[in-house]
Amino acid sequence: MHVVVIGAGIAGASVAYFLARAGAGVTVVDAAQHAASRVPSALVNPVRGQSGGVDARALEGMAFTWALLRELGAAGWTVPHGQTGVLRPIPDDRTRARFERNLPAALRHEWLAPADAPAPLAPGWAHALHLPEGGWLDGGALADALLGASGTRVVRGRAQDWTAHTVTLAGGDTLPPETLHADAVVFCGGSVGSAWRGEAGTHRMGTLLTLDRAVTGVPVSFGAYLAPAAAGGVLGATFETPAPTWMPEALPLGSLGWLLGKGAALTGLRGARVTGHWTGSRLSGLRAGPQPDGSWRLSGLSSKGFLLGPLLAHGLAGQIMASPESPRPAG
Repeated sequence: MHVVVIGAGIAGASVAYFLARAGAGVTVVDAAQHAASRVPSALVNPVRGQSGGVDARALEGMAFTWALLRELGAAGWTVPHGQTGVLRPIPDDRTRARFERNLPAALRHEWLAPADAPAPLAPGWAHALHLPEGGWLDGGALADALLGASGTRVVRGRAQDWTAHTVTLAGGDTLPPETLHADAVVFCGGSVGSAWRGEAGTHRMGTLLTLDRAVTGVPVSFGAYLAPAAAGGVLGATFETPAPTWMPEALPLGSLGWLLGKGAALTGLRGARVTGHWTGSRLSGLRAGPQPDGSWRLSGLSSKGFLLGPLLAHGLAGQIMASPESPRPAG
């Protein structure tokens, strides 16, 4: 079986990896627009947002991601990461009660006084929730390792259109469009790819500042997050107003001030210097599985790409390999 995967972010790279491991021939179409998956430090955090929501697959997804990193490491692929735990500072008793209602019994966690937390917290927090099985990883390095380990062919270009068995790549000023043929096609494009196809969706811009050093060895997250990275540390958040379509990444000065204030409120920045910034747009509205046109899809992971993406990609690859192959058109 030969499969064309559209998109080389965490969803596409994971699907390609598991398809190749199952014996499929894979071609990945990469337009190099997967900014949301190139984040230098992403949290693997099962307890989400300021409501403490926990996805039904979060525990399985977290364990799967850590196991995948061990598998890649054993094969010689380096992905900076740390299963350091994640610390969620809690502002008041009411918020703690909301978090407690959402915590599944199977999730390892402990409630601590802020003074006893494994990372120093700024004054004003009422409680601290420690999640020892969480951590952080380098998103771009993970996507690159998955593509490299899969040995798949990568075609640089933009998918203009696709069907169950074909992908048409946009041509340039002097080149006509090119058509790729396959037994199956999987769309794994995120915010940019969805917008290129004119699909309606919810897009949220995320911003991250790179720091010259890690302010904390344990990621700290509430409203924004501070975390270690392969080089230094990061301060990031997804806080811009949701938009119905993708917009070019930008960092408004007002957002920069808001983000620095959030970092100071978490632990204090303690003299760390900003060395750069990253922005990326995330697509919400998970769609995974076969599509009405006969193609397949894994997209809309939003901020859960590294928590759930590899797990869902593994399941989707299994579905594709087990599906009856419909006749591929000649050509």
